[in-house]
Amino acid sequence: MIQSILIICSLVIIITAFISIMLKDLLSCIISYSVMSLVLTVAYFMLDAPDVAIAEAGIGACLTTVIFVIAIKMTRRREE
Repeated sequence: MIQSILIICSLVIIITAFISIMLKDLLSCIISYSVMSLVLTVAYFMLDAPDVAIAEAGIGACLTTVIFVIAIKMTRRREE
């Protein structure tokens, strides 16, 4: 049961990382990165590493996302 959940989490992490690389809109990339980080948090928790999961959720999903969004809001958008 745990192995199947970890395999699903791994696939979702790979897919969201690929989506994050391929998207052109920066805000969409940040959302994809946040989803990847949250799924990674679940994977760490399933691997019996709750301290790493809490750090990933706090730093990876929340703090990094907020910093990226603030950075995007402070810059001007250049349309192609």
